[in-house]
Amino acid sequence: MDILRRAGISAKKEAPVNFLTDPSEGRSTLRPADVLVFGWEGGKHACVDLTGVSPLAGFRENGFVAGQAILKAESKKVEKHAKACEDNQHAFVPLAFDTFGSLAPEAVRFLSRVQRVVHSNFSTPQGRDFVFSRLGFSIQKGMAAQFVARLPAILM
Repeated sequence: MDILRRAGISAKKEAPVNFLTDPSEGRSTLRPADVLVFGWEGGKHACVDLTGVSPLAGFRENGFVAGQAILKAESKKVEKHAKACEDNQHAFVPLAFDTFGSLAPEAVRFLSRVQRVVHSNFSTPQGRDFVFSRLGFSIQKGMAAQFVARLPAILM
């Protein structure tokens, strides 16, 4: 949200859209869009679904293939929510990343477009790499918070 706000892109965090469900739960559990970007694609709002995954997820099953975990996470999100968004005249953007900082292809497309908006709105040299460096920092900060939360109390 910070990246979008600084880019001047209108968006809302945890926006109730009333059509996203979790089919695995076997009932209609409406859930909000992680981020709803207003007027993103051809005038349509975009539901952005953020998902972080360990790059080692599924390592035991298929052996390690770099980038496999985020591609699988992105595919699952598309399978789960893209049709509901399309049926309700919304675009769907799965923003999948791994804890090492790699991004899935749709995430790169989305963030590259945000970066272009930053370039067109702000002509300062400091804004050139803002989007990707800010996201990298946010991922690192989130990982650090998870590590600290799991430390034994004696070490704190």
